[in-house]
Amino acid sequence: MEIPSKYEPNRVEGHWYAYWMKHDFFSSKPDDREPYTIVIPPPNVTGVLHMGHMLNNTLQDVLIRRARLLGKNACWVPGMDHASIATEAKVVAKLKEEGINKANLSREDFLKHAWDWTNEYGGVILQQLKKLGCSCDWDRTKFTMDDDMSASVIKVFVDLYNEGLIYRGYRMVNWDPEAKTTLSDEEVIYEERQGNLYYLAYAIEDSDEKVIIATTRPETILGDTAICINPNDERYRHLRGKKAIVPLCNRVIPIIEDEYVDIEFGTGCLKVTPAHDENDKNLGDKHNLEVVDIFNEDATLNSYGLHYEGKDRFVVRKEISKELEEKGFLVKTEQHLNKVGTSERTKAVIEPRLSDQWFLKMEELAKPALQGVLKTGDIKLYPSKFDNTYRHWMENIRDWNISRQLWWGQQIPAYYYGDGQDDFVVAETPEEALKLAQSKKPNIQESDLRQDPDVLDTWFSSWLWPISVFGGILEPDNKEVSYYYPTNDLVTGPDILFFWVARMIIAGYEYRGERPFENVYLTGLVRDKQRRKMSKQLGNSPDALKLIEDFGADGVRVGLLLSASAGNDIMFDEALCQQGANFANKIWNAFRLIKGWEVADIAQPEASKTGIEWYTAKLNQTLAEIDDHFSKYRISDALMAIYKLVWDDFCSWLLEIVKPAYQQPIDQTTFNEVIRLFEENLKLLHPFMPFLTEEVWQHIAERTPENALIVANWPKADQANESLISDFDFAAEVISGVRTIRKEKNIPQKETLELFMLNAEKVGSKMDAIIMKLANISKLETVESSLDGALSFRVKSNEYFIPISGAIDVEAEIQKITEELKYTKGFLQSVQKKLSNERFVNNAPEQVVATERKKAADAEAKIETLEKSLASLQ
Repeated sequence: MEIPSKYEPNRVEGHWYAYWMKHDFFSSKPDDREPYTIVIPPPNVTGVLHMGHMLNNTLQDVLIRRARLLGKNACWVPGMDHASIATEAKVVAKLKEEGINKANLSREDFLKHAWDWTNEYGGVILQQLKKLGCSCDWDRTKFTMDDDMSASVIKVFVDLYNEGLIYRGYRMVNWDPEAKTTLSDEEVIYEERQGNLYYLAYAIEDSDEKVIIATTRPETILGDTAICINPNDERYRHLRGKKAIVPLCNRVIPIIEDEYVDIEFGTGCLKVTPAHDENDKNLGDKHNLEVVDIFNEDATLNSYGLHYEGKDRFVVRKEISKELEEKGFLVKTEQHLNKVGTSERTKAVIEPRLSDQWFLKMEELAKPALQGVLKTGDIKLYPSKFDNTYRHWMENIRDWNISRQLWWGQQIPAYYYGDGQDDFVVAETPEEALKLAQSKKPNIQESDLRQDPDVLDTWFSSWLWPISVFGGILEPDNKEVSYYYPTNDLVTGPDILFFWVARMIIAGYEYRGERPFENVYLTGLVRDKQRRKMSKQLGNSPDALKLIEDFGADGVRVGLLLSASAGNDIMFDEALCQQGANFANKIWNAFRLIKGWEVADIAQPEASKTGIEWYTAKLNQTLAEIDDHFSKYRISDALMAIYKLVWDDFCSWLLEIVKPAYQQPIDQTTFNEVIRLFEENLKLLHPFMPFLTEEVWQHIAERTPENALIVANWPKADQANESLISDFDFAAEVISGVRTIRKEKNIPQKETLELFMLNAEKVGSKMDAIIMKLANISKLETVESSLDGALSFRVKSNEYFIPISGAIDVEAEIQKITEELKYTKGFLQSVQKKLSNERFVNNAPEQVVATERKKAADAEAKIETLEKSLASLQ
């Protein structure tokens, strides 16, 4: 095949992805190999590819491609989450544009629209992941609303209900007035917002006295049913047993006593609104208070709101505070910073609301999941700093509110057959429900059953994901789940450590009796250069597909991963993608250089032989380092080790060592070895840069599909020859010393030089040929004493001399060395002064003192070399 002059990712990527798909390289079926399984964190069906997805899925693809190279049966299950709240909001908005109100539709009609929307717009993100190179087993793609997935969810609900773990309760819940549904505690985001503290005067019945109460929500006074004082508060003891009058609505309410009231906050008096605050509800239950709910489900005021009926709560807040002021009830207003709960999905301010909901008891279920992470070490979190976060959540777990007032999702399998609070049955099908209902009330017909209209929380389906994608709920002993479960690695963000990760662990122990995965790699957030979280609102999130178009998928993957250590946020900069693209070009140009050499049946030069031995040792050393990084989930460090190996050691050193002279051929032995080593590099790079590496691999030789890089073998590390690596490092310093002198003295590289060495320690003589070639040295000899009239430099305890030719300005050189000598002596003096200070030596850390002593020793050695150089020139 003809090799293009430059790497063209836009041409290459589609070709190789189609090739991998055609030959079924991504698919997995149970066999005799060791399985390696990842289940994708299912993106919302409404989602499109953003930087967080790019990072998360690149990491998963790196792990899955490496597992494939290691000979494991790699299975990466893709899929999507139906995202009840987000999807229903999208469908409702689309219907609104078409002039259709959801309230005017039947459930069946609405669900038809939802499925139409899902089929038209859903799943875009999965197609976009292919552009990134993700090697998912696409035949296994699952959707949390697939029939078998929904059946799994319903079965689990019925099982847990029958175990007494799911119950229906009238509780204070988090109400999202925009989505018109309840939310679990974990779906509420608390934000600090600047608001006001309103001081209101409540008249005491049959008295001229007034009591002042501070509130942040003046609109809720219309739901007040008591005033509470602390029994230990001397200021209000005279109010015991009296009653107060609520401003505007003139409701007469009791004054109650409870130590719950904070004497120090506000005025030490508390208005009690049981329908709109959880703590007030607890007080109301304790003191048998009336409950007055003033809100509709969209947070407008109902008939209890008097003349404010139908108006939004925030509009009412402004208007009622103005009315209270005009009528003399508002004493004063102060600015007040308080935490406001908002919906994670719609961003609406949450309204505490009393409602009949379904709950799952979590305390006992959570215990095995807590032990699995923190005691037995069955499951490991990377980085481990998240162990404490996990512990806090799990030890303070509350019952999970699993019902949502939506239509898109799995409908709760509870069937009502009467008017009583407990007149319901729970069953997987209407037929089973009818039998259960008839056992309680024989004359019931199927038409008498009414299924609960609510759906289950989206997380109640995704907590089963690692089990249900393999059919493990409906068929617990099937071949697939027995082979692939438990899965190996989970890659996700710490923001859903409780939402999803902890709940999957709970489900794993409950339904399979074992962990769902072994390792959880928690990525950081992708932020911009100003450390801001990327978001549509800020407009600081780049178009992911445009980045791939501009820099190539491999360039973007490398750019993201070079700065993405586990659990740490990454500061994204397009320059990182440019760095990745530059690396791709470096590899491509190295390949073109090698393939451009003429090969001949000639003897192998000593420098080439030694260079190949050295690079083989370096490759083995780096491979051990890479494998260690992978074992600790330091994916970024693994890439950096490969990056340095290929850019520095292979391209900058080895290719220079073996490169034939201008218009001269390379020997066959060296050429074959360089190609072999290049292929080993490509195997290491493939998980990170799949497209580029497959393209180069297929250009190197004609390959059948069985010999494609994607299914090659990961290199096996041999014992690295450490002494050879050490000798080369020494030789590299010598070469750099010669090159520095050439640069400083403007001596061209093509001009040969002689090099003499005053020995203290001998670098392995095998390196002489490499030094002579790369430094263009015609003679390399050892001398017993310093050479006069020569330029010199030092490497460790060895001193090297280069005789000067007439081209060097001796006077200028003397002046330069004199200035450097003066500076170095001054530097040595400052270090010695520090070391002569007993307080510094006795109190500074040992490592700091050792560093200063080394600086002094190095400076003394440099002064000696400079003085000798100066003497030889004078």
